[in-house]
Amino acid sequence: MRKQLARSRSDRKLAGVLGGLSRFVGIDATILRVIFIILLIPTGFFPLAIVYGLLGFVLPNEEEAIK
Repeated sequence: MRKQLARSRSDRKLAGVLGGLSRFVGIDATILRVIFIILLIPTGFFPLAIVYGLLGFVLPNEEEAIK
């Protein structure tokens, strides 16, 4: 069975991007969210915020993903 990167419907805070990414990578979503917040500060907020926003539009929801 092949994993597919998709936004999470059950583990979401904003758009479900980090919840879906955590499921794809296999780590806890809370750890990934903390890492994301920590990385927002040294990168100047906008690069990671833009990537998150783009992934929110590009990644399909779990139900829409082809399994």
